Amino acid sequence: MKKIEIPFEKDRRGWYRFFEILPGSLSYFMLALPVILSLINVTAALAFILVYLLVYFIRTSVAGPIRSIAGYRTHRQHMKLDWPALLADVQAGKVSAKHAPRWHAQNLARRETFTKQYQPDNLLHAVIIATVNESREVLEPTIQCVLDSQYDPQKVILVFAYEGRAGKPTEDRVQELLKLYGPRFKHAMAVCHPANLPGEVIGKGGNVTYAGRELAKYVAAENIDPANVVVTTLDADNRPDPRYLAALSYLYCVSPNPLRASYQPLPMYTNNIWDAPTLMRVIATSNNLFYIVQTQRPHLQRNFSAHAQSLQSLLDMDFWSRRTVVEDGHHFWRSYFCYDGDYRVYPLFVPIYQDAVLADGYLKTIKAQFVQLRRWTYGASDVAYIANQIFMRKSPAPKWDSIGKLLRTLEGHVTWATGTTLVFFAAFIPPLIHPDAIGAQLLPNIVSNFQRVGILFLLASVYISLVTLPPRPARYKRRHSVLMVAQWALAPVAAIGFGSLAAFNSQTRLMLRKYLSKFDVTEKAVKTEHGKTISTEADPDS
Repeated sequence: MKKIEIPFEKDRRGWYRFFEILPGSLSYFMLALPVILSLINVTAALAFILVYLLVYFIRTSVAGPIRSIAGYRTHRQHMKLDWPALLADVQAGKVSAKHAPRWHAQNLARRETFTKQYQPDNLLHAVIIATVNESREVLEPTIQCVLDSQYDPQKVILVFAYEGRAGKPTEDRVQELLKLYGPRFKHAMAVCHPANLPGEVIGKGGNVTYAGRELAKYVAAENIDPANVVVTTLDADNRPDPRYLAALSYLYCVSPNPLRASYQPLPMYTNNIWDAPTLMRVIATSNNLFYIVQTQRPHLQRNFSAHAQSLQSLLDMDFWSRRTVVEDGHHFWRSYFCYDGDYRVYPLFVPIYQDAVLADGYLKTIKAQFVQLRRWTYGASDVAYIANQIFMRKSPAPKWDSIGKLLRTLEGHVTWATGTTLVFFAAFIPPLIHPDAIGAQLLPNIVSNFQRVGILFLLASVYISLVTLPPRPARYKRRHSVLMVAQWALAPVAAIGFGSLAAFNSQTRLMLRKYLSKFDVTEKAVKTEHGKTISTEADPDS
């Protein structure tokens, strides 16, 4: 097997450490650059700030809303499709479904040229639900959503991946659910991930990998071709849309080489969006918009949270990494280098609904949100991994494609840390240092005009965020709907106070070797129809 595992912390030295330090160094440098340039040459400072703001404005305030509208339109189209009927056409090899989109016939025609065709009737789905200590109120709706799919549950294998370190309460909870719902699936199993296995950080990667290996044993014992098993990993609160499994089956069967691909549904943080505090709602809806936009940028598609891949592919790369707390995003690079660059992520416009951050109490919710974003921004650790595969291990993957992906990853994490801060504050630095310079005095007004135009484009994003909301619960009055619009005034606060600070926290940790060696489980509180909050400590080690 190829050397695609991320190095142990103790083995990271030399050039690997250089690339671990690089994202944070660039972020701090970018933050200081307006001050440095202002001290050296005010004209250079003005030029840098204006060019930076113009590029940022075009990307986020113009291209972003346009892509969000295009992505939303495709999403709405896919939500109206009769996926079981389209899937039946794939099996039959001809178009008979009513109101089928134009691309359906094109997909069937292209499929005839494939060297190997995967038939829908031969497919099985394995759904791995990872849990630590989440309550039954969180887990049970996830199972119910899988059962409510527009797909035969007798073609679904359910796998509970639970942490042994969570103790007997978690085991009892999982076994109760297994006994209650297991008979309705083709097969169901509960896999206990032992604590403190050598070579593992405490995280989801080790848990789902251990469960995946048990799944592979079952598949082998039943003489099932692992290429016909599509594996979806879910967190405890991930609720697949009823169309998800059928749409995933369709995409798998019409893909040119489904073993060299993974499939990324839309993550939509709307399960409890009406219950979450205002700042958390802003972050959740911003995330929804971001992933809708990403569907229009196929070259930037990456694995995130819940995603799907063939069991054969997972066997090829020994499942997920057990040495990182960002096993989902890292899995893209793991797959990419396993297949020498012949790997892609296909967007699936059908969502998997997830929870916005909500803990028992406002301060605990704020902390949980920051911890979650810190884990996401810790994806900056992949910069060193990618560079290591390209330059030190000399991967056979296309060199320029690999380098391009490396640079985009680096730029993305630096922008995550610095972008919003520079947009809102950089223009005030030259006037402070050069109060007599006319250009410096005009700069804040110029930037203000950029921001006014950006607000007009932002209205399109606000519209998309509103129409993707679930219905307002009866326990909330109409005025709560007004808050869903007014909350966007807090977007800069959320972007800087959570996104930027979390990114700097992660990148500084990498610089100082203060690695995140433990997956910080997000506490999940649930509000009942009557407004009662039910919460459990998500992490037994807390």
